[in-house]
Amino acid sequence: MRTVLLQEIVEASGAVAATRSRKAKVEVLARTLGQAHPEHVEVVAAYLSGTLLQRRTGLGWRSLGALPSPAVEPTLDVAEVNRAFQEIADLSGPGSQGARAAAVAQLFSRATDPEQQWLRAVALGEVRQGALDSLLQEAVAAAAGLPVAAVRRAAMLSGSTIAVVALALRDGLAALESVGLAVGSPILPMLASSAPDVAAALERIGGRVVPAAEEVPEGVVEPGRTPVAVDAKLDGIRIQVHRAEDEVRIFTRSLEEITARLPEVVAAVRALPASRLVLDGEALLVDGDGRPRAFQETASRVATAGGELHVTSYFFDLLHLDGEDLLDRPAHVRWARLEALVPESQRVARLVTGDPAAAAGFLARVLEAGHEGVVVKDLAAAYDAGRRGAAWVKVKPVHTLDLVVLAVEWGSGRRQGLLSNIHLGARDPATGDFVMLGKTFKGMTDEVLTWQTERFLELETRREGHVVHVRPEQVVEIALDGLQRSSRYPGGVALRFARVVRYRDDKSAAEADTLETVLAISGG
Repeated sequence: MRTVLLQEIVEASGAVAATRSRKAKVEVLARTLGQAHPEHVEVVAAYLSGTLLQRRTGLGWRSLGALPSPAVEPTLDVAEVNRAFQEIADLSGPGSQGARAAAVAQLFSRATDPEQQWLRAVALGEVRQGALDSLLQEAVAAAAGLPVAAVRRAAMLSGSTIAVVALALRDGLAALESVGLAVGSPILPMLASSAPDVAAALERIGGRVVPAAEEVPEGVVEPGRTPVAVDAKLDGIRIQVHRAEDEVRIFTRSLEEITARLPEVVAAVRALPASRLVLDGEALLVDGDGRPRAFQETASRVATAGGELHVTSYFFDLLHLDGEDLLDRPAHVRWARLEALVPESQRVARLVTGDPAAAAGFLARVLEAGHEGVVVKDLAAAYDAGRRGAAWVKVKPVHTLDLVVLAVEWGSGRRQGLLSNIHLGARDPATGDFVMLGKTFKGMTDEVLTWQTERFLELETRREGHVVHVRPEQVVEIALDGLQRSSRYPGGVALRFARVVRYRDDKSAAEADTLETVLAISGG
């Protein structure tokens, strides 16, 4: 075991990005992890996954735009780099901007050119090398010689893979198996896959027929049919609420604690007839008639403590209750406990049915009420923390727009040397200009990346750092989940979860969608 050089991380990152083989990626990651000193293995694991241990550093494109001359020989090790980023993250108050610039110059002057490019990318969150968390878990298991299932479960219950790397490599299987759900410590939320419509979701979940002898919710479905739960999908902030006696803690989907910002949720959970619990749900703003307000309003309200607007919590799962962990219990058992504990007014609307027509009707009513869609759920499934499997399948309308590319950014990691992140605009008929609505790098195959690099270099008008501005001629079809209010863009809205469907060579920029068409998606 030894201290790993930053150069080794950069080389491993490049090797992972260069192959599509899952096995090859895992082998590279496992080999590098296996060489790391026990004291530094968390840093190595984080860097191999393309992230820093520091949640915020205060660094952005402006502070990392101009770098000092690179070093000739690689000398930096991961421990030094982690200390440097921690010192940068700790800077605050008067004079911190100058101190941060000096610290950046000192760190980057010791890095070679490839190391500088990687350091900038990781600081900006742009290392896209294909080292997904699931791959890192497989690599940890391989390096430690342990079952991947044990690593995965411990990671889910502790909130991250990084948190259990040292346990796996140093202490072994018994240490991993000792990790459990601890009230007060967040776990990774269970996630949903997607389906284009209710029928597809039912088919994905309902492939099995429930035997007559299998336990199903009494009076809800006849034995022999395939029941599912259809939950309303609310457009709010995902929350995980932990209560231990009078202490209540609230965490977001990313496990950030936001307890102080939601005193009304704290009060609601304290009023429940239990002393220890863990709930999964959503927090959102609603109008007086119960209709949800725009997501951006909820996000803005949750971003600050207090405020005049009251946030309402709606729960859809119960993971722990008064000393009993419910993660491994069938969903219908957890939900029965939830219904007995939480008033209906504080629960997400749910229909249990085996009838496709009834499920489709429920979706229509949910949409009419102003919500996003539905999540179809397997009644027999355990709570698979941190996983996006077939037990939960979300269905929501997909909007598409024909927009114009205004600029494009050079990629990093696997996309190094390719134009990747595109800036998207809608037509403003009143001025003849294009109004920027957001950016995306999602939905692009290798072939698309190669094509668009050539295409946009032909349309280039000027450059600003890593951004290539282009003539507004190329139309692209974009799928999106909706809009959110935004002061960042001149149109006052931004695209949510935009991804490329295809480039439209059959349309001219004059035929692209207008800002009015875009605003109509949200009734704006």
